[in-house]
Amino acid sequence: MLHLPHQPLQVAAVPPQRAPAREDEAGPWHAEAVCRRDEAGLFFAPSKEPTAARLSREEAAKRVCARCPVMVECREHALLQPEPYGVWGGLTAAERRVVLARRRRREVELRKAASADRIAKAG
Repeated sequence: MLHLPHQPLQVAAVPPQRAPAREDEAGPWHAEAVCRRDEAGLFFAPSKEPTAARLSREEAAKRVCARCPVMVECREHALLQPEPYGVWGGLTAAERRVVLARRRRREVELRKAASADRIAKAG
């Protein structure tokens, strides 16, 4: 686990049941999250973290996410909330903003195409 000296270990706050992406007979999705075990400090930045340390920590967090059985559910939770901080589902907050912007653009394009189709069929 990456832990820089003189910095307190940050604990990941896996959310309470706000809007889970999956809940089945086994329980809420976050009960299976790998980050709940022992690498929680990787997922949120300590205050005034140097850029090199942040990038290293984020890459380590993404490696944990890559082996997590609920990575997709976690990512969707973070995108739907939206979670403004930390690594969720293998994406940083900045990467999630990019995904959300792409989704919004795609929705606008689909609405325009659907509207054009309706006009063409009506005409």
